Amino acid sequence: MLLTAGAGQLEVNPLMSFLPIILLVVVFYFMIIRPQRKKEKENREMLASLAVGDNVTTIGGICGKITSLREDIVILEVGTDKVKLVFERWAIRSVDKITAD
Repeated sequence: MLLTAGAGQLEVNPLMSFLPIILLVVVFYFMIIRPQRKKEKENREMLASLAVGDNVTTIGGICGKITSLREDIVILEVGTDKVKLVFERWAIRSVDKITAD
């Protein structure tokens, strides 16, 4: 029973007073924490699957082709002059999907 009457006073079950806080934590988890973890997992998988020859975009907006990979280093070939730039692996934002027609 939620409310009990005793000597003219109404008492609220202690569990019911914490229910809004518990609901807020559950909603916060499903709306913010869970999607963020999913996005981080997808990003880790993308970085782990990088391969030589992939066209990528860095977090700075530089587009290029991967020419060499090491554990945490990616070397990109950029532009028509074949300039090679060195980036940390975490600086890769996305792998570009280019389809040949």
